[in-house]
Amino acid sequence: MQSGKASLQNITASKYRLFLIISVSITAILAIPVILPHITHTNIIYHLFLHIVSLIIAVFLSVVSTLAYKRKSSSRLLFMTLGFFSLVVIEILYLSYSMMEIEDTNIIIPVVNIEIPHLILFVMLTLFGIGFVRVNNKS
Repeated sequence: MQSGKASLQNITASKYRLFLIISVSITAILAIPVILPHITHTNIIYHLFLHIVSLIIAVFLSVVSTLAYKRKSSSRLLFMTLGFFSLVVIEILYLSYSMMEIEDTNIIIPVVNIEIPHLILFVMLTLFGIGFVRVNNKS
């Protein structure tokens, strides 16, 4: 049990290693359903890579903020963590919306209304604002 916890601490100790693991994992997960079918379409693949890189960054920031929240247990960090997790949801929705636009058919994911990501983006910004503005009243 201790060795598993020690290996997790080794991974999370280096932000570069954590970013690399997250990048490789997300790229591997999305390789077959998203990247490979559109690899020859130059205009489309750049758009998809933009969303994939945004998703990788959002997941990385979510993991880092979760680790920080576990250490400090501050309500500010909680709001920031929730904001980053909502950014992950937004990027997944935008990636799925882009895939449906490209395919011009309904794939496994049901039709995503474009207003839903905007609503989640508003929630994300609100959570970030609460995290920044909130003042601890502990004297």
